[in-house]
Amino acid sequence: MAAYADPVIPSYALELDGVTVSLGGRRVLDALSWTAATDEVTALLGPNGAGKTTTLRCLTGMLRPDAGRVRVLGGPPGGANERLGLMPQSVGAWSAVRPGELLRYLAGLYPDPVPVDELIEALALGSLLNRPYRRLSGGEQQAVNLAGALVGRPDLVLLDEPTSGMDPHARRRTWEVIAGLRERGVSVLLTTHDMNEAARLADRVWIMDAGRVTISGTVAELTAEASLEDVFLRHTGGAV
Repeated sequence: MAAYADPVIPSYALELDGVTVSLGGRRVLDALSWTAATDEVTALLGPNGAGKTTTLRCLTGMLRPDAGRVRVLGGPPGGANERLGLMPQSVGAWSAVRPGELLRYLAGLYPDPVPVDELIEALALGSLLNRPYRRLSGGEQQAVNLAGALVGRPDLVLLDEPTSGMDPHARRRTWEVIAGLRERGVSVLLTTHDMNEAARLADRVWIMDAGRVTISGTVAELTAEASLEDVFLRHTGGAV
């Protein structure tokens, strides 16, 4: 009988090596290199215009770099999208749908989805289920977006400003959900402007400016002598 080896689990959920992207004649990513370990929460921080959204587009396969190498769960971008959960800042295509219908539809696309009622309870979505998505507040839409990203039980979740527009209660619930993902072995990439959020949730932080990493480390390493906000301000100048 033939012996089958266990699948190799990559050390890194995400790897970028020398990734360069130019858009409209401007270099947006400039030989960008960083990694995100499996089973950890990695925070990618940077001012507006630093290249974070372009980086996410490269990771999802929506944008092909001009140079460099991108690996997602050990393979090329797009090759493992069924194992990837993406939470964008806004989803215009969902404008007219009601969250309850949306989440049950998304659950039906996966062989073993997270029970929709479990997500509704964790993110306190019960009062939103029958309201059109477009009529929800920005923070309420974010909570629905997060539920949609998690319903398929992804191995890797990309969260783009997940608590933007949320009130303190919703923000705390979201933090608890993200912490729970790490406990279950889900790898998480988080982009945020909230330094407290990054310090609370992240295992490792990468700070970028003008398309390049300027400093990285664990939260403990980066904040040994200053707050994370001070470190951020010291190592970024703000993109023009």
